[in-house]
Amino acid sequence: MKTSVTLVNPPYPIGSHSHPAFVPLGLGYLSAVLEKHGYMVTVIDCQAHKVTLEQLRGELAKKPADIVGVTCTTLTYKSALKVAKVAKEVFPNCLTAIGGPHVTFWDDKALLEAPWLDIVIRGEAEETILDLADHVENGKSLQNLVGTTCRKDGEIVRNANRPYIEDLDSLPFPAHHLWHMADLSKYGTIPYPIMTSRGCVFWCNFCTTVRMFGRRYRMRTPQNVVDELEHLHKNYHANQFTFYDDAFTVDQARTAAICDEINARGLKIKWDCETRVDMVTKELLVKMREAGCVGVWFGVESGSKKVLTDMGKGFSLETTRRAFKNAKEAGLMAVAGVILGFPGETKETAQETVQFVKELNPNDVGFYIATPYPGTPLYDEVKAKGWLRSTDFNKYDTATPVFELPTLSMQELVKIREQAFQSFYLSPQYIVSALGMFRKGKMWGLGATRLILAHFRRAIMQKMGALSP
Repeated sequence: MKTSVTLVNPPYPIGSHSHPAFVPLGLGYLSAVLEKHGYMVTVIDCQAHKVTLEQLRGELAKKPADIVGVTCTTLTYKSALKVAKVAKEVFPNCLTAIGGPHVTFWDDKALLEAPWLDIVIRGEAEETILDLADHVENGKSLQNLVGTTCRKDGEIVRNANRPYIEDLDSLPFPAHHLWHMADLSKYGTIPYPIMTSRGCVFWCNFCTTVRMFGRRYRMRTPQNVVDELEHLHKNYHANQFTFYDDAFTVDQARTAAICDEINARGLKIKWDCETRVDMVTKELLVKMREAGCVGVWFGVESGSKKVLTDMGKGFSLETTRRAFKNAKEAGLMAVAGVILGFPGETKETAQETVQFVKELNPNDVGFYIATPYPGTPLYDEVKAKGWLRSTDFNKYDTATPVFELPTLSMQELVKIREQAFQSFYLSPQYIVSALGMFRKGKMWGLGATRLILAHFRRAIMQKMGALSP
């Protein structure tokens, strides 16, 4: 009988800053690869279905599992360890595995902290989990399994890194059917996710992506990408998509080819993406709009030249201005992603950033607090300089300061962020812009409207003192 595998997306920690339930695309790829090779797979998404750790016992018990694999980010790391412990209590003989960006750089510590955890999968996991299932099914030793960290004779052993998957087209489409993707209401307003590339050619000091997937941009072909779009459109009646790539337009010729392929097939869909401000042109943005793109999330990061340089971004403020101008002229929503509190930040540079965002006049904005994820130069720096104030990963939610700069206190940073949100969402230009976009049909319906109203209501309540900063 084939090995049975249960994959779990752990719950967010209680008390952390509110986050939406993101579709666990990584688990979808692992599930698809396992199913393709005949393994029985179950997916439990604790975030989307609000499954608590106590409820998880009952969910796990519904289907016996030989392997229980848990994915995690830094924020869900402690929850993931608890999930593995519950799994071991429900199935004492199962093998417990954990993977994801956090444990890729925290592998030995995870095994030390959780004796009930059997193995850590580092980096890309599709080929590793197949090997793992084969080893379990055939009773092979796990001690030399490439891409893993495990125990051997009481010692923790880090096996060789697994080579990156070169041909991303060879991967099957994610197994959407395993978590009932036809009902997106469990995931708020998030459209169907698509991942078209892995890796990055840049080296930003706060980012784990390039360190997880390599400093090289590996891409699916335009035909393969649009095959998946068409598959989801026909089989799940999906009309709205979001590209999960960190920088969707790094290869602008490929992006243009994807747009051409969408149009050639007559796909009537809407989509958004995330990218860098120095990786778009007016011509490309227009082509994207013609292929159904409605919005672009740009990594603005900072309005201070010095802080941008310290981050390792490598672009100018003028480049950011041009990207927003071009996006708006192309008829796209332009959203700004901003990081406050990076080393070198002061009250003055933070205010420069807030003013710069106002100048850009984006359709929406995310103000995030710099968070030192293990594996990044940012983490190494704040730890080496003694700035780290919290090692509780449940607080690493991009809304809570966990390190203190000599130039800016944690309390000051929280206040600056709250005031930044208030000033943006209460500004007449934002309200007029949001209403105008909605009237023109560029918002994605009721979900987006509710999101805007939630931001607006929170800003009003804070202004009135109904919410603490």
